[in-house]
Amino acid sequence: MRLKTLLLAALASLAATTAHAAGLKFIQIPGDAAGPAIDAVMWSPCASPAVEVKIKGFLVPAVPDCPIAGGTLPLIVISHGYGGWYFGHHDTAEALADAGFVVVAINHPQANHADMSRANGLGVLRQRPLDIKRTIDFMLGASADSAKIDPRRVGFFGFSQGGYTGLVIGGANPDFNKLPPRCSDPTAVGCPPAGQPEPARKQLPLEMLTHDLRIKAIVVADPLSVVFQTTDSVKDVKVPLQLWSSEFGGDAVSPADVKRLTGLLPPTLDFHVVPNAVHFSFLTPCPPEDARKPSPACIDAPGFDRIAFHKAFNADVLAFFRQYLAEDHGTKMSEPGHEAAVQ
Repeated sequence: MRLKTLLLAALASLAATTAHAAGLKFIQIPGDAAGPAIDAVMWSPCASPAVEVKIKGFLVPAVPDCPIAGGTLPLIVISHGYGGWYFGHHDTAEALADAGFVVVAINHPQANHADMSRANGLGVLRQRPLDIKRTIDFMLGASADSAKIDPRRVGFFGFSQGGYTGLVIGGANPDFNKLPPRCSDPTAVGCPPAGQPEPARKQLPLEMLTHDLRIKAIVVADPLSVVFQTTDSVKDVKVPLQLWSSEFGGDAVSPADVKRLTGLLPPTLDFHVVPNAVHFSFLTPCPPEDARKPSPACIDAPGFDRIAFHKAFNADVLAFFRQYLAEDHGTKMSEPGHEAAVQ
């Protein structure tokens, strides 16, 4: 299906949801024995018309602190990539909230754009899935909005390391032996002086990390896939899964690794390759002022229209979550998935 056709479908789908507007609220998941406090932002259906609000350099359509419209709503949790933050996919969050979803995006503690103090090493990879579990625990429990959420309809969206997080939370067990040697990172602490060989590292067992059966549908984009290159690492992934890959990759994510991963996942996988896209093309379109002095996160391949792509992308993500988080949908996938290319 060509991009123009997908774009028309996206606009038609989103036009049908204009009865809602994205309410916006900043929240914090309290710290506990499992980890520190987690900063988060929540988008939700709102009965009032949205206005443009400037938040952290972004102009976003929102109604700050709007009461959630409706009840028994599905919940989507969003996990950012390495060095990312909870606004990195705000356009996708807005599209889902406009369609009747409650969406919560988090800043992974000490591993986000504002605090990278523990962003490297295996510790953060072990902690990330637990951050998601704690977020769901809070939203279904102590949150003031828990009564508005249907605990039977929880989904997940993740990008890059957030995609890795989604695969783990959905049942995957990473093989950290597949990661590059630690001292190949020039910022790594405790490595030998330049020119001296790195000590041989011990073979690591397959890691059994936090999984969460409450999650009934998962969307991941350009996940860190190198740790999921064996059948054993993904054999327990049973949840409906939509997987996106950029054509060119980047930022330590290899399209070849993502492609190999698809051969290990169930045949029901809904797989999409985005032609001419780079890794950061999945991030929300950058503000116009960023185009004058673009950061690497704002640079696409020549000829790639990130705004047009995101309209189509958001429509496909919305359709997937609607299919598998419908009120009358069971836990078993009813239709086979497909491999598709956005063109």
